[in-house]
This record gives sequence, C-alpha cells and structure tokens, in this order.
Amino acid sequence: MKGVIVIVAYRPKEGKEMQTLELVRNRVPALRKEGLATDRVPTIMRTRAGTIIEVSEWKSVDAIDAAHKNPNVLAMWNQFSEVCDCIPLNTLAEANDLFAGFEPIEE
Repeated sequence: MKGVIVIVAYRPKEGKEMQTLELVRNRVPALRKEGLATDRVPTIMRTRAGTIIEVSEWKSVDAIDAAHKNPNVLAMWNQFSEVCDCIPLNTLAEANDLFAGFEPIEE
C-alpha cells in the first residue's frame, strides 16, 4: 500500500493559537499509535496570518478510511474543532505566490 501525503491548514480560533499548535504537534504521534500514519516526520509551519499548516503522511487510503471509524481519532478531531477550523489551501494568501513561503515551526 502506498502512503498518502496530506497538507492541512488549521486556522486557530481567537485566543486558541497555543492549543491548536499543541494538537497539531501531537496529531501524527497519535495517528502512529493507532497504526495509521507513517514514520515520516511532519512539517509544521505558519502563514503570515497565523494559520498553521501541517504536511504529513498517512499509511494508505485505507488508513484514512479507518480513521473515520476510530474512536480515539474521532475524539482528537473533536478537540481540533473546538480550537480551530480546517480551511482550504487556496484561501491562504500565500497560495497566490509562485513560491509560497511559510514560517517554520520547530518541534
């Protein structure tokens, strides 16, 4: 099975920037614990407007499907929805740049 690289943009709700970043930092380790993500190190970065972007790898399309039935993953996603909104990449100002640049966030 092939892995699937995903890019997700998380726009923190007002006053929830630190909670959003903490959830993003723990997302891939939690998915690995469930056997759903690869060992590829995620890349986490920030837009000029403060949206957090994460690039990571699921083990497969089947792993993504399994996540939608996994109670631990669903609980994590509920935590995300309390502190941020996932937004389309094309809504980011940087998406208009030929070479979109972002601020790296260290682990």
